[in-house]
Amino acid sequence: MNCVFTASPGGPSLAFKTTVIATLRPLIEQITTGEDHHSSSDCILQRLSQKATKEMNGNMPMVTKLSKCIESKQSAACKEEKNSKEAAESNKLVCIEKAYSTILRELGEITEREGLLRTPLRAAKAMQFFTKGYQETVQDILNDAIFDENHDEVVVVKDIDLFSLCEHHLVPFFGKAHIAYIPNKKVVGLSKLARIVEIFSRRLQVQERLTKQIAVAINEALEPLGVVVVIEAAHMCMVMRGVQKMNAKTVTSVMLGVFQSDPKTRKEFLTLTL
Repeated sequence: MNCVFTASPGGPSLAFKTTVIATLRPLIEQITTGEDHHSSSDCILQRLSQKATKEMNGNMPMVTKLSKCIESKQSAACKEEKNSKEAAESNKLVCIEKAYSTILRELGEITEREGLLRTPLRAAKAMQFFTKGYQETVQDILNDAIFDENHDEVVVVKDIDLFSLCEHHLVPFFGKAHIAYIPNKKVVGLSKLARIVEIFSRRLQVQERLTKQIAVAINEALEPLGVVVVIEAAHMCMVMRGVQKMNAKTVTSVMLGVFQSDPKTRKEFLTLTL
């Protein structure tokens, strides 16, 4: 949509037009920055002023057309940003695919054989999924899911499945997370706790850091009286290679607030989950 305005004689006073321009200037400059290389913001503001004169003489309300113009600019900017992100992601995928092709060749494989023709691409897509937590934030997933609630007893969500990649060998570790918190007048949608686990586990990790990141994220978002996170996981770097101990599990915990300072509260959590 081209936002073109034509002049018309007569109309509102200079003071009125000056007020309109002063009000719209910040928004117009924001919208046009980087998008219209041929028209300065002052030129566009002049057109808007001229158009205001005409609109006040009985035609379509100026605000309606201004709104359409602004919406069009915003829509175009969003589309351009989306296309830019998609192009960047596509370039990343191509680079990862090439890297997997190189790895396969260096391992002695023939990447042109039927079974491996699309393996580099599939592996690249899989790796992007395994590490998708880098593209997500706690603020994004919590959104409007924090509610005022006068509840001051322990809330426990246990046996949350998790899968992650060991940052030392790029092989999986997987298991379950147990989370508890004591609300301080605020509660969160229960599924969001599992989503927080997902955000941090879908990155290259060590279990100790993963446990702490989950606990700190919940603590910062809810400001509860206490938070505790316990993770039990099996590490393929200990099963598939190295010491090759099939039944070994690693347990890590982080306790904040009253779970750390009050033995009775800590015992209550351990009784409920373990």
